[in-house]
Formats: sequence, structure tokens, C-alpha cells
Amino acid sequence: MNKDPYGQLASALYSSVGKHARQAFGGTGAVLGTVTGTGLKLDDFKHELPDYMVAELPGLFTAPRYMVTGTTVQAEQPNWDNKQMNTSFYFEKNEVKDVSLRLALQPGDRVLAVRVNRGNDVVVVSKVVNGHG
Repeated sequence: MNKDPYGQLASALYSSVGKHARQAFGGTGAVLGTVTGTGLKLDDFKHELPDYMVAELPGLFTAPRYMVTGTTVQAEQPNWDNKQMNTSFYFEKNEVKDVSLRLALQPGDRVLAVRVNRGNDVVVVSKVVNGHG
């Protein structure tokens, strides 16, 4: 007979909680992958996934007020003799609503993907590039 019934209970609870935690987090998390011509190949899964989602970043695009300077040429105009003029163009601040940034992925691109819906779906969050340029 066991002398410590509370120790047995604690051990059983610890084991059960660990099992449920592994099940809940299994198949979730971020993983690197490669876009192929027909789908997505994750580094930690041997099969290619033909169906995957790509994150879209909706928002408001704001361009600040700025100025562009340069040289203009009036060619083929009478009495100008191909003269050049220094010119400045001023652009006011502009906002464009309902802009959506979407990844343009090509086969061979490395990506960061996240498993969702208990690992049943994969969402590509971003393209991954070398940090050295």
C-alpha cells in the first residue's frame, strides 16, 4: 500500500495536465517553409500542403508632403531650342483608405507560417530573407 496518497494524486494530475497541454499546443506555432509551384512545404512536415492561406495587412496608407526637383526639357517646341529648365513639383499629404498589403510569393521563397485551427490550417505571415542584404 502507498503511504502518500496525495503524492500519487499530484503525480496523476501533473501527468494529465502535461498530456492535455501537449495536445493543445501540438501542431501549433510558427514554422519556416518554402513556397513551391503547387503549394507550401513546411520544414517540419514531410508532405506538401496544396491549400494554405496568406496574411493580408489592411490599413490606411499615408504619403507625407514632399517635393521632387529635377530638370525638364521642352523638345520639339518652336523657339525653345531644346532648353532645359530646373523644375520643382510639390505633392501635398495624401491618405488612401482601404489599402491592403499582400505578399507576392514566388516558388522558392522562404516564408514564416503559423499553424491555426489546432494545426488544420496554415497561414503564411511573411516572406523570410537573409539578414545580410
